[in-house]
Amino acid sequence: QVQLVESGGGLVQAGGSLSLSCAASGRTFSNPVMGWFRQAPGKEREFVARITRMVGNTYYADSVKGRFTISRDNAKNTVYLQMNSLKPEDTAVYYCAANSRLGMSRQWRDWDYWGQGTQVTVSS
Repeated sequence: QVQLVESGGGLVQAGGSLSLSCAASGRTFSNPVMGWFRQAPGKEREFVARITRMVGNTYYADSVKGRFTISRDNAKNTVYLQMNSLKPEDTAVYYCAANSRLGMSRQWRDWDYWGQGTQVTVSS
């Protein structure tokens, strides 16, 4: 059992920055991969970034590469998403997720645990 709680969403101007946090509790050792997804109104849930718990290898969607940075602090059981150079198209509900399988999947249905989501709105 793993519980995830996101925080840090809000309203920012285009070109600005925002940092999201995801606090994990429970059997965190059983989930070797953590990630972020986002979902805009009327659209499918979209992969954003992922990181492996042990080594810290990262992978990003092309749409955010070079602008977003995922990181983790294992001592705090926390995953972060630093978002820079934000665009209006980044507006969405952002979800923290955990995967029990070591590997890379960009499909949201393959992930096992989810946070409640936090709203990010970028104004133009």
